[in-house]
Amino acid sequence: MQIPTNRFKAALKEGSLQLGLWSSLANPLSVEVLALAGFDWLLLDTEHAPNELPMVVAQLQAAQTGFAHPIVRPACNDSVVIKRYLDAGVQTFLIPMVESAAEAERAVAATRYPPRGVRGFASAARASGYGRMREYFAGCEAELCVLVQIESRRGLLDLEAIAAVDGVDGVFIGPGDLSADLGHLGDPGHPEVQAAIEAALVRILAMGRAPGILTAQRDLARRYIELGCQFVALGSDVGLLSAGADSLLGAFRGTS
Repeated sequence: MQIPTNRFKAALKEGSLQLGLWSSLANPLSVEVLALAGFDWLLLDTEHAPNELPMVVAQLQAAQTGFAHPIVRPACNDSVVIKRYLDAGVQTFLIPMVESAAEAERAVAATRYPPRGVRGFASAARASGYGRMREYFAGCEAELCVLVQIESRRGLLDLEAIAAVDGVDGVFIGPGDLSADLGHLGDPGHPEVQAAIEAALVRILAMGRAPGILTAQRDLARRYIELGCQFVALGSDVGLLSAGADSLLGAFRGTS
């Protein structure tokens, strides 16, 4: 057995646009449906979704039937939490609420074995084909991708230092928490928030890192892509389901 190639990481290095979707339903069937749709990546959320490790493993297995690369957002920047997802076979992480270079370094270290990091050793985890990939421990790092999420004023202030951390592959702007921290809770479309986002995207590109973002608004998604965003989530499974259900019922009840 060979270590799986991280197609998402390779695409970021090439500068290719990667279109994705947020997955919060915490269900392997919904992940399977979405993975077959043609998205480049799916974000399996464990921070703001009722998702736990055994459930994520089932979703990783479901994703293998399709085309989308699974990315996991752990609940926090914690080496023990990250270690468990690494052993489960996760190759790409989106680490939430990174506000300093030290926090970015901690995230990267959680994905590296000593002496380069603090990842614990497991001889027969799912990630290594239950011990069948002989080259896993020496070669897995090349296929691991670490994305850090900036979603506060403090994170924006330290953006260049965060992006400069060795091992950080991409920087994701979180519009929701950022808008709250900028004083515009629930209004990521506010001009002040949008100005901060656009400036951050330019700064990330200038550092040679891949910028990413989430938005369900198509015009904003196109704007971010024009600005150089390389990995863009075009909405969420919950959003698609609720909007589709509301639209269908509204067509028969005469409501929107």
